[in-house]
Amino acid sequence: MITIWTYDWVPPPPRGFVRDLRLRWACEEGGLDYTVKGTPFENRGAEHFAHQPFGQIPFIEDGDIQVFESGACLIYLARKTDRLMPSDLRGETAVMQWIIAALNSIEIVSVSWAEIGGARNPDNKLTGWLDMRLGQLDKVLAEREWLVADRFTAADIMVGDVLRQTPKDATGKHGAIMAYVEKLKARPAFQKAYAEQLAFFAKGDEARAS
Repeated sequence: MITIWTYDWVPPPPRGFVRDLRLRWACEEGGLDYTVKGTPFENRGAEHFAHQPFGQIPFIEDGDIQVFESGACLIYLARKTDRLMPSDLRGETAVMQWIIAALNSIEIVSVSWAEIGGARNPDNKLTGWLDMRLGQLDKVLAEREWLVADRFTAADIMVGDVLRQTPKDATGKHGAIMAYVEKLKARPAFQKAYAEQLAFFAKGDEARAS
């Protein structure tokens, strides 16, 4: 049984966007048995840092294997089923490169852009960089249904979730990106993972109130 670790509670605004959702979604799509457990959001202790040296989430346990960072965890899960990653070397490499690109070429720019005011900041020096990256990706998505091998893979989970979390002030002008995100959000596995993350943190509300 795979264990996905997330925070035991987060404030309402980030719910539905906490990165353990990527792993929940992958397990749902891949038919992998999993459970979700919570580690303290506040007063993180030595046990948490023993699993994740930066005190972040998610991290996973699978028997005696432990993995942290959402990208590494997603690659690990994808390798467990060909529903998420082709079994040949070419297909596996294609999936991994898109997962890493999502984190290094898009998310790092979009998160930094949002943190310094996003579109509300007329002097945001990252606006042009982010728009260039999204424009490049929009051209790719305009020419294919999925990123790899003409079928849904873990690459779509990571790229799709990064785009879903990118403010619409940035993505709204890119039609192929918007259609791609909506298509992913309509998948039953995503909807289940999303709803269960919200329910998990709602239980944290109850625990804090008791």
